[in-house]
Amino acid sequence: MEMEITFPGGKKIDAEFKKYTVHTDQPRDEGGDGSAPEPYDLFLASLATCAGVYILYFCEKRSIAVDGLRMTVQAEKNEKTHLFETIRMRVKLPHGFPEKYRTALVRAAEMCTVKRSVTSPPQIEVKLEE
Repeated sequence: MEMEITFPGGKKIDAEFKKYTVHTDQPRDEGGDGSAPEPYDLFLASLATCAGVYILYFCEKRSIAVDGLRMTVQAEKNEKTHLFETIRMRVKLPHGFPEKYRTALVRAAEMCTVKRSVTSPPQIEVKLEE
């Protein structure tokens, strides 16, 4: 996968890939316009929506209705490092969710590719080009 990162002005930074553009910005108190999420917010959203995909697929494969299915995510940052220390995902199950699948649903969410990339991090290189 390849993305093109562009700098359209101010503190805005865009990532272009496939047929999409993801916009980011910094908050006003950090010199941005606050017109788009910060990259770190998108990281958390990526983690949560990835887990959500695994939950959705799990339910679809078993013909479990997802009406009322919801997730909330809470994250706590370390005040010194500004890194997330704890991320809690809460899944509100739809009415009538089968008891026998509860543990398996948690395991499915934990198989999310984004989560696995964090727990088994890739090597990240930064190289300069002229």
